[in-house]
Amino acid sequence: MHKTIDQCIDKIRLLFRKDKEPFLKLYDIMGFYPHNIGIYNVALIHRSCRNRTDVKQQKNLNNERLEFLGDALLSAVVADILYQRFKGQQEGFLTTLRSKIVKRETLNELAVNIGLDKLVKHSDHMGNAHNNNMNGNAFEAFLAAIYLDRGYDYCMAFMKDRIFAKYIDIDQMSKKEENYKSKLIEWCQRYQCAFDFVITNQKLEGGNAPKFYSEARIEGVVCGKGCGYSKKESHQQAAQSAYKKVKSNVGFVNQLIEIRNNRVNGRATTPKVDTPDSTAVTPAPAPRVSQKPAGEKQETPKPADKKQDKPRKAEKPAAEKPAAEKPAAEKPVAEKPVVRKTAAEKPVAEKPVAEKPVAEKPAPRKAASRKIAAEKTAAEKSAAEKPAKPKRAPRQRRQNTDKEGENIQKEQTQNIQKEQTQNVQKEQMQNVQKEQTQNVQQ
Repeated sequence: MHKTIDQCIDKIRLLFRKDKEPFLKLYDIMGFYPHNIGIYNVALIHRSCRNRTDVKQQKNLNNERLEFLGDALLSAVVADILYQRFKGQQEGFLTTLRSKIVKRETLNELAVNIGLDKLVKHSDHMGNAHNNNMNGNAFEAFLAAIYLDRGYDYCMAFMKDRIFAKYIDIDQMSKKEENYKSKLIEWCQRYQCAFDFVITNQKLEGGNAPKFYSEARIEGVVCGKGCGYSKKESHQQAAQSAYKKVKSNVGFVNQLIEIRNNRVNGRATTPKVDTPDSTAVTPAPAPRVSQKPAGEKQETPKPADKKQDKPRKAEKPAAEKPAAEKPAAEKPVAEKPVVRKTAAEKPVAEKPVAEKPVAEKPAPRKAASRKIAAEKTAAEKSAAEKPAKPKRAPRQRRQNTDKEGENIQKEQTQNIQKEQTQNVQKEQMQNVQKEQTQNVQQ
């Protein structure tokens, strides 16, 4: 009832307005008339149209702030609708279904379906871009404008009556699988296969929009290819083709499993792969087995002969020794008469006489040693006499200090005893006085 009354009032107000076209366009999209049309105009301004004449006067005027608010509102409204629709489903099912509805691709489609893309103000080069989410962002900002203009109830009515009732089939969307990348990763983890997504090429198309080409590889084998205007989109397409191939082609799956087994077993059998190389190296110890070294054994005595040559060389100097003895025989011939002459001249040489004064030198050393010993004894006596006096002094001081300490302790103990006795006497006197007072009172 309240909504019908409000609509009648809005129709009456519209009769007195000069600019009726924007109100009628928004009425066709929302199903009710707007009150503050300025908020909707801001929600439909993209940030790329700063240089346009109709927007130039208002600087920094775009729909980014409303987009921020509309993103939170959209997730809340969709969560409310799904919570009421699927009462027995778990949280994981609801979150995946909400992510399918709220993602940019579906929002772009919804904006085109309701005709919102024709009202968005943007620059010319943004209209030709492939990877822009301009229409989806405008849809979120438009929902925020409805909330600020009419409240949460009208947002809920707009989503239920205009969006879910006409353009979204919840049951079909819940069964539709879109995140093929996660499905492919789950499959690879189940069968313990290595996987990777690789960007193979990147090109620029019209409007300087980059286009990415990627491959989905399992165990190094290319299983699917994809392209898109973002890395995420190209990965999803490659994962979709790879996942369909893995699910449909059993022979291909068996090949992947064989490659995986070879990879896993190859790590354990790597030493076996090296063994043929080791056999190729084994000819090095082959001389041990081959009997050709028998000839070499005959060669081995040759170095033994060399060892025999060494003693032969040692015999030559033995022959040379007698040659060296010949001059030894010549020496006695020439020197013996000379030695006899010197033997006769020995008494003439006064060498022992020269040695006696050298032997007399220790005499002064003995005298010096005696003087040193006498000085040491005198010093010891003086040292023994001098410290005798100071040694007694500290003993007397220690005794005096000990006596003083004992006297102080005695005095302290006596003082303590006196205090204790005085305290006891006081307590006794107090007790006696109390007893007397009590008796008097009685």
